[in-house]
Formats: sequence, C-alpha cells, structure tokens
Amino acid sequence: MATHLAAVSPANGQPFELQTRPTPKPGPDELLIAVKSVALNPADAIMRGQGLFISTYPTVIGFDMSGLVLEIGNNVPATSFRPGITRVAAYAASVWKSCDPDYGPFQERCLVPWQHAVPLPDEGMSWNCAATLPVAVQVPLSAWDAMGIPRMGDVTAKNTPGKKEALLIWGASSSVGTMGVQTARLLQDDPSSSFAAVYATAGSANKSYVSSLGADRVFDYKDPQVVDAIVSAAKEDGLVIRYCFLATGQLAPCQAVLKAFLGEDQERNKTITAKIASAPVVPPDAEVVNGVETIFVMPSMVEGERLEQFQYWIGTWLRENLVKATITPSPEPSVVGKGLGAINAGLDKLLRGVSCTKLIVEVAE
Repeated sequence: MATHLAAVSPANGQPFELQTRPTPKPGPDELLIAVKSVALNPADAIMRGQGLFISTYPTVIGFDMSGLVLEIGNNVPATSFRPGITRVAAYAASVWKSCDPDYGPFQERCLVPWQHAVPLPDEGMSWNCAATLPVAVQVPLSAWDAMGIPRMGDVTAKNTPGKKEALLIWGASSSVGTMGVQTARLLQDDPSSSFAAVYATAGSANKSYVSSLGADRVFDYKDPQVVDAIVSAAKEDGLVIRYCFLATGQLAPCQAVLKAFLGEDQERNKTITAKIASAPVVPPDAEVVNGVETIFVMPSMVEGERLEQFQYWIGTWLRENLVKATITPSPEPSVVGKGLGAINAGLDKLLRGVSCTKLIVEVAE
C-alpha cells in the first residue's frame, strides 16, 4: 500500500504531529493531488486550537493548496485535468467531508473534488503564488453572491440606471481583502453593474498597495474619523454606499457607513436597503441596525449547491481571469518554512499577527 507523510491533528488544542498515512484513491469526481505548497489561514489556527468543524480525531486539516494532479476519478473532465501534467490550485473540501483526513491538504497527498480546483494557465506561476488563490478568491466572490450582486457578464441582470454606487471593502490589506479589491474592480468595469468606484480601508503602510490593486479611494481604518471620511468622500463623488465586504475588522464602522446612506423613509419603515457580507463570524451580541443586513459569508452546506458554487468561483471565474491576466495573486506570499513540520510554527506566527502577506509552507519541490 502506498503511503505519504502528513501533519496530523491528534486532538483538540494539540500541535500537529508528523505521521505516515495510507495514500487514498480518488473516487468519482475527485482528484488526487501531490501537494506542493499550502497557504495558512486564520481558520487553520482556530481549528488547531479550538477544534472548529472537527468532530473526530485524528484528522488532517487545511484549506489552500497548490499541487500536481496524480490521479483522477470517474466523471472528472479529462481534458482539463491530466495526471502527471496538470498543475492546480485548489480549495480543500475537508470541512464538507466531516474533516475526513484524506481531504486535508496539510499532507503530501490530498483528495479534492475537481470542482474545487483550477488548472494553472502556464508554468510561469509558482506553487507558492498559486496556493494563495483559492480562499482569497472564493470569499469575496461568495460575498457578492450572498449580497445579491449580479455576477460579471450576467445578461439576465436588470439594467441599472447608471453607475451611482461605491463598493466598500473593509480590511483590504488582508488576503481576502486584497482579492476583494481586485474582484470589485472587475465588477466596476462591468458595463451592466451599478458600481462607479471601489473604496477600501487599510493601514497607512498598505494604502499604496491596495490602490495599486484597483481601489479608487483608500482610507486609514485607524483614523478615528474614518466613517465620516468615507461618507464625505462618497457624497463628494456623488455616490451612495449600499454594499460592504467586511474582510477583517469590526462590524460597527461598516454599519455606520451604510446607515449614513439610508433614506429617512426607509429607516422609518425598517426596509433593508443595505448589506454587509462578513468574512469573520458575526458576533452574537452584534448591534442590529435597522436597514442594514449582515450576512456571514459561507458556501452552501448542501453538496450539490456547493459544488456548483465552487465550479463557478474556482473553475470558471478564477480560471478565466488567470488566463486573461486580469487578476494577480495577492498579497505577496511569505515562506515560513519547508516541509510539513513548519506548519505549527507558521500558524503560531499567523496568530501573532501579519499584514498584507500570505504565509506559505513549501511541502515539496
């Protein structure tokens, strides 16, 4: 029986241990990936420390990966995924597989539904850059879907009365925030959208970088008057803000910005006219603001629906925009170590706080 090395989570709150595991065979609609690089996410640290999503131990976790397709199961499009040839970035399905260890990418071999994977367009993109893509792309795209924003090129979208809105990205120097800016810029460029500008918040050190990704205005989130500054800028530009993607940070200032654009009639009638899509879990004690709906961003827990979502987010949108070079991996990857044994230290570093970078562990050459 073939085996491989894995960084196994032995118990709730315990560091990963290197162990040998049997290498699985891909089932229908699945790929077996030789993992080359993994990107680290806050959810990885929460799962290691608190057991989030994990029902049984031992297991293998993780979300972001890049690697080489080794084998394909039945029903996998053979023209897109060629064993031994196709390089991919992929979003792990572990959470939707009851944390079955075969589906966690913190190991040398991992199973992935083909709908969760995107073939890389050429050899020019490194494994490290590719590994930064899946979660960073999926979260903002699912945020736009959750808020009911028409997808780019959606011919069924209703005609808009002109571009009169600004789309706000809060926490734009985080990984999902940087890609939120890039995807928002493409929404802005869509002739059928109502967005005329992309606004973003970031720390002062990262404002230039966020601007380079496509934000028209970038505000310092540490400014005590940041809410007033955003509202004043939008009114100066003749725009309204009805949609906000909270990539990271606090909910309250996002609510305050959107509340400023609610008309008195809507406020009095409590009609929801503004929406916040939150990547962080919404606190149970969060204030409820009349006229502003807050939605926690999460793919569907229904397998068929989830696979359709990922096939669009990763297999269609990401693939097309990589081929057209209309997006670039962001933010810059930072390698914290080589080999699976570096994951524990990498997550410890993540917990201490990072900004405008994506931590990477190189699993194999």
